[in-house]
Amino acid sequence: MKTFKFPARHGYAVEISPFIPTRLACATSQYYGIAGCGTLLVLEQTETGITLVKSFDWNDGLFDVTWSESNEHILLTGGGDGSLQVWDTANPQPGPLQVLKEHTQEVYSVDWSQTREENLVVSGSWDRTAKVWDLSRGGQSLCTLQGHEGVIYSTLWSPHIPGCFASASGDGTLRVWDVKTGRCRLAIPAHKAEILSCDWCKYDQNVIVTGAVDCSLCVWDLRNVRQPLSRLRGHSYAIRRVKFSPFNQTMLASCSYDFTVRLWDYSRTEQPLLETLEHHSEFVCGLDFNLQIPNQVCLTIPSCIILWKKPVTHNLA
Repeated sequence: MKTFKFPARHGYAVEISPFIPTRLACATSQYYGIAGCGTLLVLEQTETGITLVKSFDWNDGLFDVTWSESNEHILLTGGGDGSLQVWDTANPQPGPLQVLKEHTQEVYSVDWSQTREENLVVSGSWDRTAKVWDLSRGGQSLCTLQGHEGVIYSTLWSPHIPGCFASASGDGTLRVWDVKTGRCRLAIPAHKAEILSCDWCKYDQNVIVTGAVDCSLCVWDLRNVRQPLSRLRGHSYAIRRVKFSPFNQTMLASCSYDFTVRLWDYSRTEQPLLETLEHHSEFVCGLDFNLQIPNQVCLTIPSCIILWKKPVTHNLA
């Protein structure tokens, strides 16, 4: 297990580079994002630990980060001032390349499309809207999608279907959107509580997972949403983030305000919980699987990043 500590900052999100398996980025804020500034940390994993490659400061808290899918040096963050910031690790200048400002409240989620046919970004905000952007077309969004009755905590492109993304909201619904029509294709009353995170299965375009304040994860088949494929229970506080494994179709991870990270296999009806990682003294906010190093999971807790290599007892590959 490798760690990197950053005092006076609280890590909200972490994402490992899709190009460089040892490179990761972390979006951080001061004072739990309530006040103060934010910092984007770009880090490198070495044989002995984690080192800082570069850091970028912003005048408000940073809540999410995503890597470009077409340029290994470009990242995008979402901030507490309602803006999105584009950063270039190869740029000697300290400021962002571009700032996109249309949201009227905090941007809590950003994601870069993974499909080859497009180079789009989606953002989700506490102003209850999701916006789609094409960064090559300047600083204006392509469209704004409305329908949620609560704040949006998570927006995520489908890795399979171009122009399609999912959003999770404080109104307890999971929505699937079609960018071409600008409409919601499907609205699922997934939880009777705020949904803080969602993620698409990497192997099945119809499967998606939600994690909520009710301490449960629900795995959904979008072809039949009357009831979830699986409801996973075990966390004792709200689930902050969920991620499907890139190496196993039915395996996923969740992190929670109960200070734990849990690994699940939802295909196991008797004992879906595979493992619980409890080596934390604070809540876990960020979570990501390494796309190129099997069994490696990256976590963020306030003031610290942890790289964890899972034992082969329950191989993720």
